[in-house]
Amino acid sequence: MLKGFFHVPKAVNEPVKSYAPNSPEKAAVLAAYKQMWNSKIDVPLFIGSEEIRTGNTRNMSAPHDHKHIVGTYHLAEKSHIEKAIANALESKNAWANMAWEQRAAIFLKAAELIAGPYRARINAATMIAQSKNIFQAEIDASCELIDFLRYNVEFMTQIYNDQPKSDSTVWNRLEYRPLEGFVYAITPFNFTAIAANLPASAAMMGNVVIWKPSDSQVFSAKIIIDVFKEAGVPDGVINVVFGDAEMITNTVLASRDFAGVHFTGSTHVFKDIWAKIGTNIHHYKTYPRIVGETGGKDFVVAHPSANVKQVATGIVRGAFEFQGQKCSAASRAYVPHSLWPAVKQQLITDVKSMKMGSPEDFGNFITAVIHEGSFDKLVGFIEQAKKDTDAEIIVGGKYDKSVGYFIEPTIIVTTNPKYATMETELFGPVMTIYVYEDAAWETTLQLVDQTSEYALTGAIFSQDRYAIEQATIALQNAAGNFYVNDKPTGAVVGMQPFGGARASGTNDKAGSALNLLRWTSPRTIKETFITPEDYRYPFLGE
Repeated sequence: MLKGFFHVPKAVNEPVKSYAPNSPEKAAVLAAYKQMWNSKIDVPLFIGSEEIRTGNTRNMSAPHDHKHIVGTYHLAEKSHIEKAIANALESKNAWANMAWEQRAAIFLKAAELIAGPYRARINAATMIAQSKNIFQAEIDASCELIDFLRYNVEFMTQIYNDQPKSDSTVWNRLEYRPLEGFVYAITPFNFTAIAANLPASAAMMGNVVIWKPSDSQVFSAKIIIDVFKEAGVPDGVINVVFGDAEMITNTVLASRDFAGVHFTGSTHVFKDIWAKIGTNIHHYKTYPRIVGETGGKDFVVAHPSANVKQVATGIVRGAFEFQGQKCSAASRAYVPHSLWPAVKQQLITDVKSMKMGSPEDFGNFITAVIHEGSFDKLVGFIEQAKKDTDAEIIVGGKYDKSVGYFIEPTIIVTTNPKYATMETELFGPVMTIYVYEDAAWETTLQLVDQTSEYALTGAIFSQDRYAIEQATIALQNAAGNFYVNDKPTGAVVGMQPFGGARASGTNDKAGSALNLLRWTSPRTIKETFITPEDYRYPFLGE
């Protein structure tokens, strides 16, 4: 093992490229998009050193052109999951015993591969697989993922550097061991960065991982796999499987060596996993770590002192970027009666100016929702709003799935603060607004806090500092990420650690050292220099 106290490069946030007309990054990403669009990939299971093709495959297509097939991926059987677990455990000792600086070097290299030679490919894959416009792909698949990798290395060194006090007689040391067993990472479709970070953050701390990406994100997950392999992640450290989610989860949770789950997805699924872990608790070697970020019903609250254009922009960007398919997306808003006429006009103007279509056309702000199930669910709520007497659609409300799963950005205004779309997580481009009387500011804050089971993100717009303070206190449990005069989305690694409580998750704050600590099992080592040789203490003397 090398000798020295090593310092990693200082983490800095990756600059967001502009993709302006005639820029080299625009030309590069469009060329990558065209190449990937016109070819087909075949994605196997990655178990140990093997690439396993089961022959039981599913097609991958783009949400904005669902008839166009860009590849296939192979589905695992139970035996493959058991093999993945065995391979992970076989790889565990070598990986856990690898010096931390060697692990750090792997993931720092992965960050630079994404920043450089893989940038156009990972952005283009995210545009195709998840129908993100280029800006949304850039801030996710490139910048946030690079930031996760760089900052997590820095956070890892900060954790290792946190040591207990010692004195001249005793040297106390704290060793941050990986968990005993393996970690199960379950990742969602909506963020390529999350898909990479959940397995990588656990692996960085010396753990081995079984990673199940979302079926709707396999296409861009393949680029992550390529990056990790080129960066030098050893075989067996991160095993990648696809297939029936319930079968995979049940097989993983049945293992005595299951040590933790790193999850981002729906609240319902996470609660089911938690319940299954509880049922199996007597079977495990250790108490598993349960880390999850789940749903949100994220809010925007405008005070009567707020700036109209700032409120409208916060609502529009917060609700409709990436078609509202962010767990942090604004989906309910509370606007005072005095501001409503001006805010309403600005919202209608802004939404009507948005273009919708393929992300290959950089003029499109809106693209498609992820799949037909999401499309049909959202259409159901929109059609119900058209019928209900306590709701009115003021802009949007149209949809078409003949080519892609396109839904217009839709704004519903309701007279019922507990209307269905004020309470239910929709995960799409639908915003519901309740107009309150200016004098009801305090009761409206109570309403915001009590309406939703979730507590992920929220925003307050105000020019009145007393009102900002009041809202910050009143809504302290309503959002794990709280924004003042800004939209409730766009947390930056190293700046705004991300996560919520209540039904939104365990609030373990991705993008901070708090999350990495969950993947360690600290061991205290006390070394005494002069060891006692007589059991008698002074108080026993005559």
